[in-house]
Order: sequence, then structure tokens, then C-alpha cells
Amino acid sequence: MAAKKSYPFEESLAKLETLVDKMESGELSLEDSLSTFEEGIKLTRSCQGALKQAEQKVQLLMEKNGEISNEPFPDKEDD
Repeated sequence: MAAKKSYPFEESLAKLETLVDKMESGELSLEDSLSTFEEGIKLTRSCQGALKQAEQKVQLLMEKNGEISNEPFPDKEDD
């Protein structure tokens, strides 16, 4: 069994886009399509996990006195 590959979020997203393009071309065999689809699912789950972690970090950073603060981000003009 091959070692599990781990990519940073941006690389995973780019790889996923490449896999989608390959599959949409219609030039892959059924076996290659299934393999590509399987890799795409793994990358999708990895990206979803990374986004969930980022969301949790943002919520922790925005928490004040045990409550989530819903303050808007400051406009660049305010700087």
C-alpha cells in the first residue's frame, strides 16, 4: 500500500482542479477514472478538514469573554 500523501491546502486544491480537468476530458479508462475519482475524494476530504480547522481557529481568536464576537473585519480605509 502506498504511503499517504499530504499536501498543503493550496496544493491540494490545485491538484483537485487538475484531477477534475482530467476526468472531464473523457480520455481516461474506467479504471483510471475510478482511481482519479478516489484520489479526488481524498483531496476533497483533506481540504474540508483544513477549512474546518481554520474556521475553528478563527472562532477561537474572535471569542471574547466566552462568547463569539460578530464584529466585522475593519475596512482597509480605516487603517
